Amino acid sequence: MPRLSILIPTYHRPQLLPRAIASALAQTETDIEVIVVEDGSPEPAVLPDDPRVRRVRLEKNVGVSGARNTGAESATSRYITYLDDDDELLPHFTQTALDALAETTLPKPVAALSGMDVVQGNGKLVETRIPPTLPRGSHFQLEPIDPEYSYFSKQTLVVERDLLLRIGGYDRGMASRVLTDLMLRLSPVCSILGIPTVGYRHYVHGGDRISDDPGRRKRMVEYLIAKHDAALREHPEGFSTFLIQHAITLWSLGERGDAVQSALRAARVSPVHTSALLASTMLRGVRHSISVSRP
Repeated sequence: MPRLSILIPTYHRPQLLPRAIASALAQTETDIEVIVVEDGSPEPAVLPDDPRVRRVRLEKNVGVSGARNTGAESATSRYITYLDDDDELLPHFTQTALDALAETTLPKPVAALSGMDVVQGNGKLVETRIPPTLPRGSHFQLEPIDPEYSYFSKQTLVVERDLLLRIGGYDRGMASRVLTDLMLRLSPVCSILGIPTVGYRHYVHGGDRISDDPGRRKRMVEYLIAKHDAALREHPEGFSTFLIQHAITLWSLGERGDAVQSALRAARVSPVHTSALLASTMLRGVRHSISVSRP
């Protein structure tokens, strides 16, 4: 039984997949397995000749949640993690996470999140995100955290396979926001250990993304709100932040009317907090404009 399974769901992106697989195989912790879940890709991917790599091929595309669940069901290790086919792991990622999980005194069970660098396709660093630590019984993304921490490194999750399957895995009814939904279900029953060491590299690049479809995004956000209604209402400031983040994304996608409606909804949930968020967002925008305009 390997110490950790690295699961790489993929669909028809053969030009990106080799980098992800190579980074998984380059881990300093060698007692791993790498499972490539081909989610109905037209042609089988070319995989390296390494005994630690195996393929799970789905003849029909089942979507991101279904592919992730299939990977978890196929894994043989206690712990699993996921790697997007267009991202990469740094060599120490697995070792750092497993060592931290072995040493933590947080209430069990415990899952881990690592620091994440967001980079452009040319390798230029955009930002670094360091995850918070939350004890079991919290609500991920809704609890207040210090500004030096970020909830947006969910891709780095290392979690016990049996626990993930026991809470239902990924929701097959969701085409996006699947990680947000999973963490909202996971954190009440599992402590989240935030590791300050950066171990994951997330690439931002051009091309179509599920999250860039405004219609799908709006439907999934409403589904998420209805599903987690009780937790969201218990955390009005967290709910307000979620709605403002949604508004900012909609604005960037050209959905100006819906963006305004989401911001107004946030104001109804938590007026004072929403005003502070909007002021902070505007200030960051001004600072960014000034920095860009400087020679």
